[in-house]
Amino acid sequence: MQCTLTDLRNKEVIDMKTGLRLGFVDDIEFDTESGQVTSLVIFGRPRAFGIMGREGDIVIKCSEITLIGEDTVLVRQEKESVSTKSRTFTVENLLK
Repeated sequence: MQCTLTDLRNKEVIDMKTGLRLGFVDDIEFDTESGQVTSLVIFGRPRAFGIMGREGDIVIKCSEITLIGEDTVLVRQEKESVSTKSRTFTVENLLK
């Protein structure tokens, strides 16, 4: 399957471990020597409408990508990214 950067930008990235929506692919990193894509980049979300800057970018290595489907990219990150920590929740909080 061939996929262009434009196609990737329209795909939503989901972390399979936490089930969180990480965002959409904003950029890619590639090795100039081999010409292979090494990682996908999701820009951090703006804080206070961009006045307070942005959260850290999420960089997903190609080895962490599980599946690239029609509408989504499923990833299993080795470590939890900084920007997803503030959005985690527990089942107990939902039941209250």
